[in-house]
Amino acid sequence: MDLALLFETMLGLTSLSALWTGLWLWWHARFQPVLKPLAGFCAMMAAWCGGHLALQHDLLLPGKVLILANPLMPAFFLQFALRYVTTQPQQPQLRWIEWLRQYQAWLLLGSVLVVLLSWSQPSARVQALYGMPVFFLFDGFGWFNLGYTVLLGMLAHWVLWRGRHAYQGNKRHSVVAISMTAGIGLLLATSFVFPSLGLNWYPWPMLVLPLYLVLLVYSVVRYQLLAVNAFASRALLYLVMGLLLLLLTALISSLFGQFGMPALAAVPGWQLWLYSSLLLLFAAAAYRPASRLAERLIFPGVQLSEAMVSRWQQQLALAADWQQLAEQAAVLIRQPLKQPVQIGLLQGTELLAQSTESSSLKLQVIAVKSSESAGNSWQFSIDGEQGLTPTLKLTAEVFGSLLVSSCARLQSALALAEAEKQQLAQQHLVELGALAAAMAHELRNPLNIISMASAAVDAELRGHIQTQLKRADRLIADMLVYAGRMQLQPVLFELQPLVQSLLQQAPDGVRTELEMPAGLQLQADPYRIQQVLQNLFDNAFAFLRNQPGACLRVEAGIFGGEVQIRVLNNGPALDASLLDGQLFRPFVSKRAGGSGLGLAIVARIIEAHQGRIQHQSDPVWPVCFVLHLPAISGEIR
Repeated sequence: MDLALLFETMLGLTSLSALWTGLWLWWHARFQPVLKPLAGFCAMMAAWCGGHLALQHDLLLPGKVLILANPLMPAFFLQFALRYVTTQPQQPQLRWIEWLRQYQAWLLLGSVLVVLLSWSQPSARVQALYGMPVFFLFDGFGWFNLGYTVLLGMLAHWVLWRGRHAYQGNKRHSVVAISMTAGIGLLLATSFVFPSLGLNWYPWPMLVLPLYLVLLVYSVVRYQLLAVNAFASRALLYLVMGLLLLLLTALISSLFGQFGMPALAAVPGWQLWLYSSLLLLFAAAAYRPASRLAERLIFPGVQLSEAMVSRWQQQLALAADWQQLAEQAAVLIRQPLKQPVQIGLLQGTELLAQSTESSSLKLQVIAVKSSESAGNSWQFSIDGEQGLTPTLKLTAEVFGSLLVSSCARLQSALALAEAEKQQLAQQHLVELGALAAAMAHELRNPLNIISMASAAVDAELRGHIQTQLKRADRLIADMLVYAGRMQLQPVLFELQPLVQSLLQQAPDGVRTELEMPAGLQLQADPYRIQQVLQNLFDNAFAFLRNQPGACLRVEAGIFGGEVQIRVLNNGPALDASLLDGQLFRPFVSKRAGGSGLGLAIVARIIEAHQGRIQHQSDPVWPVCFVLHLPAISGEIR
């Protein structure tokens, strides 16, 4: 066996493996910074092995320079150990590691200084040994270089070995594995010192350095990077396949000789194994590209990836309302399917939102009421997918599942926002009610004093004062009603007698009409309903006085499962500026002497009954208010 060739082959393999591993670690150090010094360690190992190879090819100066730079190897490894092992304040026995961490830059600088001195001083010589033309031997200052390297390496291993006490579980196992593997590597590498010590031993341990490098890196990152575990799994598979191939090659060689095929039997076994290994490596390298090509041919279209699904989730989560979610979904799914898709979001039969772009391919997400306690259950359906390939159909189904999750999340977010809004509104009403009660108390005291003082003035002036006092008292009462907490006492009562009693208060010259089925009942608070109708009638009477042909008409009935009460009059039409969301706001009034709270109180009472009030245009009646109230008893807030 040519020992020189074997030595050169193994060191060349170690150098290439170390260089590739260093680059790989440097790339992953973007996410795991602790790997950066380990990448430097691998680079220095590649340089150290390259120095030995350079000596074998008569490149004496580069070879010595690279080998004498070996203090940088343990220096980088010490940097890695100090970063990998973290200590806690409750571990005083490891405080020295923290002290070393503070001076790690100086240790690296010291290693660089030792390397520079080694290059400037006589530190090495070469001689023929073990059939190799030259072999590296330490000399002069090189012994200091060697001692410094060994001490630094022992320090790095001691940091790892003692640092294992700082951890439990997988991290501790990893630290122990790194420490033991690195210790073995130190022993393997120092075997090249034997000739320098006068020991005529061939450095057999150095031939195992490629395996040491793989074990070291795997022990470091196996608990941190999933890609390393996948690589180790494939490497183990290839190793088992290689061993089986070796046995199969030996079996084929012997069988072909028995069957009279001397040509193949005469080929050396190592050549057969080498050729078979090359074919195995080629097949392994071509497996993934061939598999992807087959998937593209059999299942054409976009290929789903984790990055694509993650991007979909992030973009859909940005939607703040239903329409924005539908539009965002239509934009996201259009590109992978290479055609427009109409997105529809429904709650039962009610359309929540729909993307503006129409298409024959429709993706609908529907909220179905599953049970009283479980709430809505979201489901998706695809219409028009017959023209999609299997891959595109799978893509649409995966996207539909993500859209279902996004709809459920948006519904929860909107419900939470509405609950917070109602809570703030309730809190605001409580505060407003307390403030109104305090103001009413403070205002009524001076008003009573003014009322008593007016008794001493003449009758005409006293009449004016009493009129204004009544107006102020009515304003205070309205403010208390509007700002106070709405307490309802609902009962079932007939509506017609209540309306008739209020219509009898119409002033002279105002005609009243009532159209209502006899026996129409309403479940509500009769006092509050009377207050609503009284406010509406008073507003109408204020504008109908002294109007020729003035008429107030009330219509009521059950329409579409609710009680509708229409209050109409032929007085002057309302100002157009009030109809744009201003009519039922407080302190908005066009009536002389009005408080501006009448219609706001009406709206609040009706909403407390879970109803609504609106002003409608009517071709006959200039003013038309419509009250919508539940016809069936429900929960009243």
